[in-house]
Amino acid sequence: MLVVNASELNNTERHARGAGWESLRMLVKRDGVGYSLNETRVLEGAELHLHYKHHYEANYCIDGEGEVVDVSCGAVYPIRPGTLYVLDKHDQHILRATKGDLRLVCVFNPPLAGTEVHGPDGSYGPPANDNT
Repeated sequence: MLVVNASELNNTERHARGAGWESLRMLVKRDGVGYSLNETRVLEGAELHLHYKHHYEANYCIDGEGEVVDVSCGAVYPIRPGTLYVLDKHDQHILRATKGDLRLVCVFNPPLAGTEVHGPDGSYGPPANDNT
């Protein structure tokens, strides 16, 4: 059994940060469950251009308000607590936090190692083949 408390991850290698966001990597690849789970905060006013070319991602909003834009067609979807959006086609997207910090629970498959940060194109690199 794994038991993880978010408050114990602050300022550790499982606390990833970038411009306009931070993420606590609750489960990572080395935990061996086949997916990773993050608690992510997007700061109010942030606009993130993202494109997870190597991962599928599901995001469940627990606080704040924002929107996600599907770059391929321009569709804009509101996000508020209780909203789930899934990047099931490696969708290029724009994520905006518009009212308060946007807090999301995010699941990645394949799992993240835990230390990833977004590259210039908004993606994470391909997953490593080891157990890191």
